Amino acid sequence: MDDVVRFAVVFNQEGQYSIWANDRPAPAGWSREGYVGTRHECLEYISRVWSETIPRIRRQNKHKDANE
Repeated sequence: MDDVVRFAVVFNQEGQYSIWANDRPAPAGWSREGYVGTRHECLEYISRVWSETIPRIRRQNKHKDANE
């Protein structure tokens, strides 16, 4: 059944990625990235494109603290 259900890759303002059922609107705070596939295909895609897993705000604060 997993290969029949289609998922969409979504991302949020922090640069985090997830998957969401393709037939549902993206949840609040998340946007569609454009990739649609099976659960497995979407998770593989995310593993290729999401290289920085630390949320954007924490990365910014880390760089800010280093410069003080």
